[in-house]
Amino acid sequence: MSSLTYDLTLAGLSVGSAAALTGVGLIVTYRATGVLNFAHGAIAMVCAYALRQCVVEWGWPLWAGAVVTLLILAPVMGVVLERFVFRPLSVLGGDPAQTLVASIGVFVLLVGGAALLWGQGARDDAPELVSADPWGQLTVVLVLAAGVGAVIRWTRFGRELRAVVDDRGLAVLGGIDADRVAAAGWAFGAFTAGLTGVLLAPYVRLDPYGLPLLVMEVVAVAVAARMRSLPVAVVVALGVGVAQSQLTRLHPSGRAEPLLQAVGANLFVVALLVACLALPRIGTRDALPRTATARVPTPQGAWIVAVILFLIPLGFAGSDLHTSVQVPALGVVLLSLVVVTGRGGQISLGQAAYAGLGALFTALPAAGRFPGLPRLPELAALALAVVLVAPLGLLTGWPAITRRGLALALATFAVGVGVSRFVFAQPYATSGLSLDRPAGFEGDRAYYVLELALLTLALLTTHALRRGRTGRALAALRDHESGASAAGVQVPALKLLAFVAGAALAALGGGMLGMGLRAFDPTAYDPVRGLLWFAAVVVLGADSTLGALTAAALLVGLDAGARGGVAAALVGVLAVLVGRFPGGPYEAVRRLRPRREARLTATGLRARRRLQQAVRTAAPPTADPGTARPGTPRRADPDGAEQGTPRQSRPPTPHAADGAPAPPRPPAEGRAVLTTHHLQARYDGFTALDGVDLTVPPGRITAIIGPNGAGKTTLFHCLAGTVRPSQGQVRYGNRDITRLPAHARTRLGIARTFQQLAVFPTLTVAENVRVGAEQGRTPDPAAVDRALRLFALDGPLRDAPAADLPTGTLRRVELARALAGTPSVLLLDEPAAGLDTAEVTALARILRALAADGTALLVVEHDLDLVADLADVVHVMTAGRIIASGPPAHVLDTLDARETAV
Repeated sequence: MSSLTYDLTLAGLSVGSAAALTGVGLIVTYRATGVLNFAHGAIAMVCAYALRQCVVEWGWPLWAGAVVTLLILAPVMGVVLERFVFRPLSVLGGDPAQTLVASIGVFVLLVGGAALLWGQGARDDAPELVSADPWGQLTVVLVLAAGVGAVIRWTRFGRELRAVVDDRGLAVLGGIDADRVAAAGWAFGAFTAGLTGVLLAPYVRLDPYGLPLLVMEVVAVAVAARMRSLPVAVVVALGVGVAQSQLTRLHPSGRAEPLLQAVGANLFVVALLVACLALPRIGTRDALPRTATARVPTPQGAWIVAVILFLIPLGFAGSDLHTSVQVPALGVVLLSLVVVTGRGGQISLGQAAYAGLGALFTALPAAGRFPGLPRLPELAALALAVVLVAPLGLLTGWPAITRRGLALALATFAVGVGVSRFVFAQPYATSGLSLDRPAGFEGDRAYYVLELALLTLALLTTHALRRGRTGRALAALRDHESGASAAGVQVPALKLLAFVAGAALAALGGGMLGMGLRAFDPTAYDPVRGLLWFAAVVVLGADSTLGALTAAALLVGLDAGARGGVAAALVGVLAVLVGRFPGGPYEAVRRLRPRREARLTATGLRARRRLQQAVRTAAPPTADPGTARPGTPRRADPDGAEQGTPRQSRPPTPHAADGAPAPPRPPAEGRAVLTTHHLQARYDGFTALDGVDLTVPPGRITAIIGPNGAGKTTLFHCLAGTVRPSQGQVRYGNRDITRLPAHARTRLGIARTFQQLAVFPTLTVAENVRVGAEQGRTPDPAAVDRALRLFALDGPLRDAPAADLPTGTLRRVELARALAGTPSVLLLDEPAAGLDTAEVTALARILRALAADGTALLVVEHDLDLVADLADVVHVMTAGRIIASGPPAHVLDTLDARETAV
């Protein structure tokens, strides 16, 4: 027994060593560049093939092939990827979504290229670089990990690496060559990937799909190490490897036997699931609002062309028609990604799992093998599969509530791999399954007609989720999640809706694929397919239904008409270039087209003059120069630095007479009061708020000022519901709302704006405002038009995409959206930022009118001149406490006296 334990431990150390190499490479690349290299497994596969090509095909000595592969090919691949793929993305702004797609694109490109170059068959003659004895591999891993740790901790390059990771822009300003650091990180990461591939190839199946996926399964060790700690990654990898090897000794009996055997053979997948679902903070620095542009309109006649192209296969026969049967089914699967990713803005790398479950749950009832059900007709089985799989969308939808960016990508990928390994790969669930087509639709042509009908149903469902109130809410969620929540959108419920609807569509398409192939084929729903489908939809326009249909036709047609791998290679190339055309190829072509100067007729010139006159009429009122006070010096904020947007003159003070401030307005009766009681908030041991008591009365304008770091923003977030205090209460009237989320507070009547603009670029001005009106506490059909008129956004501006507007106009759009929900409390975070003098004047008049109408306003503002003219009560904060309160004249004069004394 001891001998068996020892042998199994050695085998586990061998597997764990390869996993540790993967973890070390992923962590170094991530720490140097901030990119989780999804192509790590594909690089490992290419290097394994390259070593085999040198040694087996060309007859080179093993040492020569290893030198060329590991010391030349692998690092060069890393440097090329950094220079030509990821560096341009960082220059263009480093959008995390685009970076992720580019990384997946490299994976798909290398997999497709390997399939084209070496074929799709498995090879079992890969050369053995290190003996099967694990001590050699373990020594390599420990030496590499120790060396890298020493370099990061004690060398100049390590200090530069840590600086680039903390703040790349600041590091560049400090004289650090961030590009050199990133290139070195990519070169080392590619080297470790290549070493992993050549070590694993002799003991696993060497093919373009199996080895990359196997390497990516062990990403769990890097996730468990929080993408930072090399020792933790090595220990976890060795521990999981030994445990997986020891579990092979178990031979359970009964119904649990297949499941326990599957767990024992896939312990790294279990670790991946646990790590991704239990550690949501991984990749939080990548969880940023994505950059978005105005949606590119569909070209005229495009749908007519699409309908004609999809009807053409009805005239095919033989193998051409049989191949065409797969296109509508795959199109339905890809439409699920349009719903989840294109419209909902959620990264989903596991849609292949839902498509496979749809095919499996269609095949089982149709074959009479579903527990508790008699044999069902194929169409009834397909409908049942959609109903069963749709709730399973919660597997990825529930984690999406608290995850974004890289954390969500890892969670959805882990779910996809888990379903593939624990369901599709298990003989007890899938062996001997066949799937017939519905009665009356057995032939390819008849079945193609049925598919077109189901595709039309899927298109109508997708269209319904892209229009109306739900469509606007999904677009708001995609463009700016925090802004959507502040507008009253129920973000958690909407995320669940997107994933459930996406799972239902994927199940429908998967069942259609299975019936088209007349069998359940687990390889058709491999996680690698999921990555390929995701990349294809994104590069052809994630929010475009036509893009999804085009992607389906390309994926099926290219691989059917040429050697396997052409479609993957093409999609990979497009995904690698995604940073150049984030809106899809059509947008790129549209932008590259030379613009012709418009020549108007006399009638057109007259119409343009009338339009310009209408725009000028709709512009906000300008300040009267005669009421300005040019002699009044600008105040400085309490930390001594003049803040706010420079303006030539200050707005008048309508509520002042003869230079004296107006008496305080009495509070409006019957309105709830927003208060805080002993509010405290801490971040990692730092006290941001220390016992703050605040009252925001109705009918008053309350201002909060203070130096940077005083706690103003934290207090604002606690009131808005985006930060939960560690102690104390936030009350709205008699109700404790301390634990209410932001969208629930908005529906109670507490609206907010953001210091950094929170608008929805893909929506028009009117649609932005409509989101606030629809999600507010008292939906009012006239609220949209009223808010648009109030902020001079009616007329031609109302239908303009928000992505094309200047900052000052967008600030008005955000304010109009907040007011469209008819709030009783309005929280304004630096509302004058980005506005010119005329716009600030108009804003001040509106805010005074709102207060006079009984609205409670809280303003956090650095511009003390605006505070002095606008506020009824001013609170001064410093070190997390309110140190002074009172009328603005008294408080600001006291601050001026203190500064003069200092």
